[in-house]
Amino acid sequence: MTAESVAKASRMKLNDFDFFLPADLIATRPAKPRSSARLLIAQGDSIHDASVTDLVAWLKPGDLLVLNDTRVIPARLNGFRYRKGDKEITKAKIEVTLLQLEPDGTWSALIKPLKRINAGETLVFSEKLSATLMAKSRGQGFFSFNLQGDDFDVALGEAGAMPLPPYIAAKRPADLQDKEDYQTVWARNNGAVAAPTASLHFDDLLLTALKKRGVLFTYVTLHVGAGTFLPVKVDDVKSHKMHAEWGQVNQTAAAKIAQTKARGGRVIPVGTTSLRLIETMARESGLAPWEGYTEIFIYPSFQFIVSDGLITNFHLPKSTLMMLVSALMGSDRIISIYQHAVEKKYRFFSYGDASLLLPSYKISKPT
Repeated sequence: MTAESVAKASRMKLNDFDFFLPADLIATRPAKPRSSARLLIAQGDSIHDASVTDLVAWLKPGDLLVLNDTRVIPARLNGFRYRKGDKEITKAKIEVTLLQLEPDGTWSALIKPLKRINAGETLVFSEKLSATLMAKSRGQGFFSFNLQGDDFDVALGEAGAMPLPPYIAAKRPADLQDKEDYQTVWARNNGAVAAPTASLHFDDLLLTALKKRGVLFTYVTLHVGAGTFLPVKVDDVKSHKMHAEWGQVNQTAAAKIAQTKARGGRVIPVGTTSLRLIETMARESGLAPWEGYTEIFIYPSFQFIVSDGLITNFHLPKSTLMMLVSALMGSDRIISIYQHAVEKKYRFFSYGDASLLLPSYKISKPT
């Protein structure tokens, strides 16, 4: 790291990660089919405009893509709280967004409005599903549901809606189509309340083509939390506190990553969630299996150990994810990439287009 980069890192401010984004570039629906989305390729000092299907040409045989197999639960629930008064029973409509399953078996959740329900009261979401508020703490509630296991999953699937990001939910409500659109084709481990959105661009046809090309795959699990959408509220970036998310890199995934690094191959996570998880693993256990909660915060001056590139969507101004891609590509470089994306009218955020960021490897597109 140069003296100039050290000096820049020491004085990072929130505004350093800001950029102008026209509102009409925020995608509210994904491209159809998934792999028809546009792809910006930033390789070295160059930028190429392509489509996600062109990953088959730009990735090399032996590249290892790290995929997050978390499954988004329909975490947004609308329920009613009933109270018996002196003369009648009153009810209040309350929205609940589940956050995560706690070790004691309760679910932490955001409640709107929080003041309309007290500990000990029950919310009814459907004929099958209800929950009792056990406690309130730090602006969240903790619920005990009447069902568990598969019964809970079925009832939640019937009553809940996909927890769309705030910038989409502000424009339209979630619907049945989102239950398909806001889920990766390889999702299998329930627990996320936000999608690993870079992975939404992959469909079976693209996966087959990449395998034929010789691209390798492995799966890790990081349950994406609602904290991924929390704004950074401090001007001094380095004082920001990241939210914790549970993740696991199993024996198979750790071995594939280690083997790829040993033979000089490239490990390219698909999405910032996969990147954060494998960089956590590298620091906590080396290239060995790891499981636990990660609060890793990646911003310029971060030293990457595992990741040789990244496939990711375009992120919110002043967000921790904008800081992450700035750490990977360089702050000035990422701003120029985003300016190009705006000028070329790429679609932004969760349902938007994708980018392939290659910070150091010089590869040539095959002819």
